[in-house]
Amino acid sequence: MLKATNISVSYGPTQVLHGLNMTARAGTLTAIVGPNGSGKTTLMRALTGDVAFDGTIRLGETDIATAKPYDLAAQRAVLPQATPLAFPFQAVEVVRLGLRGGIETNDRLALTALSRVGLEGYANRFYQELSGGEQQRVQLARVLCQVWRPVVSGSPRWLFLDEPVSSLDIGHQLTVMHIARDFARAGGGVVAVMHDLNLSAMFAHQLVLMQAGQIIGHGAPQEVLTDAQVSRAYGCDIRTSSTPQDGGWFMLPQSAGGQDRAAVKRAG
Repeated sequence: MLKATNISVSYGPTQVLHGLNMTARAGTLTAIVGPNGSGKTTLMRALTGDVAFDGTIRLGETDIATAKPYDLAAQRAVLPQATPLAFPFQAVEVVRLGLRGGIETNDRLALTALSRVGLEGYANRFYQELSGGEQQRVQLARVLCQVWRPVVSGSPRWLFLDEPVSSLDIGHQLTVMHIARDFARAGGGVVAVMHDLNLSAMFAHQLVLMQAGQIIGHGAPQEVLTDAQVSRAYGCDIRTSSTPQDGGWFMLPQSAGGQDRAAVKRAG
């Protein structure tokens, strides 16, 4: 289990996270959602040990704050929002960086990972020549290689994904979300920062809803995506709905009322 207790993060004099508590379990996909500036990426960076924090974060038996980077790398892989490269690597070379042996490792797994993210035949394409969405999927293939087996010797491994579908069309968004959910179903843990509430509700087992550096909802999608909580978080009057077939939760832009953000904040 991933357990974060009383997590606070400050950038200089500005406090960004305010004493957060959250848990995520192996075998589940946890989506962190909320408006721009709510602290989603900062929370993700704290969970992965990439930013200094107050409090305690444990990944299984590992204390994130004191763990060696190579120990963390064996347990979890991290996909940031963007990964610019200054050198002309081929796609397969980028993917190989996720393997223990680095760029000299056999191509079999790297090619399999590229195929899995829909980039079969792209191995020898230069990274800088790819579209933003293609680059994003190359990086996903890289992190998949790092934790290819979701469970090793009885211990789950983890994927941390920061906006993994931000540059993708709907078909590739669904591909990526299926990959994430399949990883969780196989026993691994997945934590993803997401903007799309509908995709989050479709695929996530639990949601963490953030606003202004605090968690205001934590639980199953149907528990978190209430009209009141979503309207409060996003500063507009939103109505959620469910499908009659399976009860899946969703919301459409047409469901948003005419109130402006200031009016909703005053009402909340």
